[in-house]
Amino acid sequence: MDLGIAGKTALVCGASKGLGYGCAEALVREGVNVVIVARGAEALEAAAAKLAAAATGSPAPFVKHVAADITTEAGRAAVFALGHDFDIVVTNAGGPPPGDFRSWDREAWIKAVDANMLTPIELIKATVDGMAKRGFGRIVNITSSSVKSPIDILGLSNGARSGLTGFVAGVARTAIAAQGVTINNLLPGSFDTDRLKGTMAGTAQKTGQDFDTVWEARKKNIPARRFGTPAEFGAICAFLCSMQAGYMTGQNVLADGGAYPGTY
Repeated sequence: MDLGIAGKTALVCGASKGLGYGCAEALVREGVNVVIVARGAEALEAAAAKLAAAATGSPAPFVKHVAADITTEAGRAAVFALGHDFDIVVTNAGGPPPGDFRSWDREAWIKAVDANMLTPIELIKATVDGMAKRGFGRIVNITSSSVKSPIDILGLSNGARSGLTGFVAGVARTAIAAQGVTINNLLPGSFDTDRLKGTMAGTAQKTGQDFDTVWEARKKNIPARRFGTPAEFGAICAFLCSMQAGYMTGQNVLADGGAYPGTY
């Protein structure tokens, strides 16, 4: 399927690896120009080189990278120094660490809210009016399945990402919806990423089990009996950015192998 977005320009955050990279790769394969952002310069440069190698077409889409912390004002300024005219924005920031809520102080909560709620809102605010003026825009926020099915050791993430979900539910249904701009949240369940490994290590420590036992037990609780891959996550993201998805907005799209047990 031709997604109809070749030649568009996308900003993809947290794209040096994992789910962010999967999204950037899927967009590049659709002919989308991408600007990728992450904190680690070395990993980001390697990711940019891989993406450039995957770029095809005539002309091939460009791949630019900015090593910056998107959760800071300085980081966002470095990105927007390249321009504000992004047609597609994929927000993504590393989730806060797992733990026991009793050990989290105010600073930990503020840091989580800043990264996983306020930063996406700042990116939306900086780009959405330009999208509306041009008559096309796609914003996809990578959040978490914990928004629908909270995970006890991820309380910081549960709270901050739920706040973003509530904000998006309102702004996605404003006048921008009639101006060709959609805002959706993409909720990953268990994907084979460094983030999942870190969470599983926290569970292992909390329960006194070894890592492999926790890892295999988690798989067994997923109807698909496996973890997702960044590539298939990226394909879902690319579809949400497509012309064909123009009638989908304000939605929480869950990709979890069937793990969430609810009907709705």
